[in-house]
Amino acid sequence: MLKRLPVSGGVADGLVAQAPAATLRMIFVRFWPDTRPLRGRWLLSLVLVALAPVLSTAAIWLFKLLVDMVVVPRNFREFPLLGGAYLGLAVIQGAVSFTDQYLSTWVGEQFILTLRARLFDHIHQLSTSFLERQQLGDVLTRVTGDIEAIEEVLLSGVAQALSYLCQVVWFTIALFLLDWRLAAASLIAAPAFLIATRSFSLRIKAASREKRRRAALITTVAEESFANAALVRTYAQREAENARFREQNLANLAATLAATRLQALFGPLTDLLEVVGVLAVIGLAVWELSGGHISIGGMLAFVAYLTQLYGPIQGAGQLINSLHAAAAGAERVIEFLDQTPSVSDPPRPGALKRARGALGLTRVTFSYPDVAEPALSDINLQIAPGQKVAVVGASGAGKSTLMKLLLRFHDPSDGSVTIDGVDLRDLALDDLYRNVASVLQETLVFDATVRENIRWGRPEASDAEVIAAATSADAHDFIMKLPQGYDTRVGQRGRLLSGGQRQRLAIARAMIRDAPILLLDEPTTGLDAESSERIMAPLRLLMRGRTTVVISHNLQTVADAERIIYLERGRVVGIGSHAQLMADLPAYARLVRLHQPRAGFGAVTLPQRRPVQPRLEYPGGGGASFAVARSRTGRFRA
Repeated sequence: MLKRLPVSGGVADGLVAQAPAATLRMIFVRFWPDTRPLRGRWLLSLVLVALAPVLSTAAIWLFKLLVDMVVVPRNFREFPLLGGAYLGLAVIQGAVSFTDQYLSTWVGEQFILTLRARLFDHIHQLSTSFLERQQLGDVLTRVTGDIEAIEEVLLSGVAQALSYLCQVVWFTIALFLLDWRLAAASLIAAPAFLIATRSFSLRIKAASREKRRRAALITTVAEESFANAALVRTYAQREAENARFREQNLANLAATLAATRLQALFGPLTDLLEVVGVLAVIGLAVWELSGGHISIGGMLAFVAYLTQLYGPIQGAGQLINSLHAAAAGAERVIEFLDQTPSVSDPPRPGALKRARGALGLTRVTFSYPDVAEPALSDINLQIAPGQKVAVVGASGAGKSTLMKLLLRFHDPSDGSVTIDGVDLRDLALDDLYRNVASVLQETLVFDATVRENIRWGRPEASDAEVIAAATSADAHDFIMKLPQGYDTRVGQRGRLLSGGQRQRLAIARAMIRDAPILLLDEPTTGLDAESSERIMAPLRLLMRGRTTVVISHNLQTVADAERIIYLERGRVVGIGSHAQLMADLPAYARLVRLHQPRAGFGAVTLPQRRPVQPRLEYPGGGGASFAVARSRTGRFRA
């Protein structure tokens, strides 16, 4: 859907709201259980992380021995032994570094894969209305980049913290072994590092949170604009879209610069503290050397240890800032994971293999959140197996809401929806959908081959069954004219196909599913008269032998229904055949005149069909009820 054009004052800012804040402790508590399958390998990587500083400490100490025992006395006899030890230590360091890097990357990527799959699956469990309220670009950013932020906090961050801690411990021990007076003096600068870190961390977290939100906005605006490229072109809004995109990039630039300013200022400040500390200690070291309290090799090793010591102290401060920045991404993932699916499987679902196809709505009322007036009120309907029912009414009458309840995208606020007398809430969702095929108003296809899109209806279907379904859907001929036939990719959202071709593909997909219940939501919307006429034959074949509920303004589709239900403001106000409603319900007659073809302004001529013998019942109350004997029809067989 095309959004409004940008104006000053942050109109587009509302596209992506700020996620609720979360502390590092909350993030650890929330996601630590997800590390359970990886903890063995992760602990091994932590052992290697802790071992690396020990080897570095030993290497610097060997350097001291080389200076004091070989260089200063010019004694070559000790060189082979010390040189060999130094070389062996370097080989061990390399092996440890390689193993640690590979293992930690494997653990981190496995964690990201698991958590990303979990979030992806969770989003698919949420109601369709939730996704309709979200910006697709923002959702994609949370599934990709924001998931990586959690790994940075939980695994990489802990490994880095352990590495810095081990370095500080071992290097500090070595400093005190060399000269305790110099070691004590060198630690004076440590509190200054901690103070600087604390003062910067919260500011960096706030700036990073805004930076991530702005980055998501860029993706959102770009995805939305490209999805509406034809509208942008035909309404000459390219410059306006460029301006909107530029506005979001400038806002992202400002947020990035704000975060960068803090991080860039933190680095030089800690570098300055490090230089001051090192210079002070070197001065004291020269004083100690002149007094004979430390050797030349000891002084050089002391300076090396000191330089190495300030590195992890500074790194720890930067790590804290990085963790706070990564927490901003974790907050956005938590916000989605905290969303509760509006429908879910019951604790003990009832069994439903192949349904007979009887549908029932008993005193069904449904209201959307934050909407005062109910979308449906006191609906009572009984649809017999194999019956074809059309639902009509003006826009906003509740037709699509009724379809969503039948598909269990929502549960009714009051009343019940049943299949074969079983409440949908008592069935496993997989059992429900295995018995339902749908052709929706928006023809949905994947960027895959024609064969794969048809087989989506029944993944285990053979190639012969795919071709049979396509032939029955009047799609085989156009498919064979495609460059690679059934192996031709249809493009994103099927853009390489015409509207009629996509719809016939959707019909073939529903046919191969061979479900006893068929739901059609405006199956001819967006098609011209010729295309609409062409898909009517496969639609009639698809409806044969199936309980069918169809929402349509196409009179040919409505004429195929054995009963027509007229909705007005969420209530059933009329039910009967086309002729009955034309005679008895002025609102229906007005709707028919509004949607009939311009070619004929008189009475509507409907195609001839075999008559059926319906039994119509009107119980008391606000709804209507009917039951029709099952028609003599066959089922599609591939």
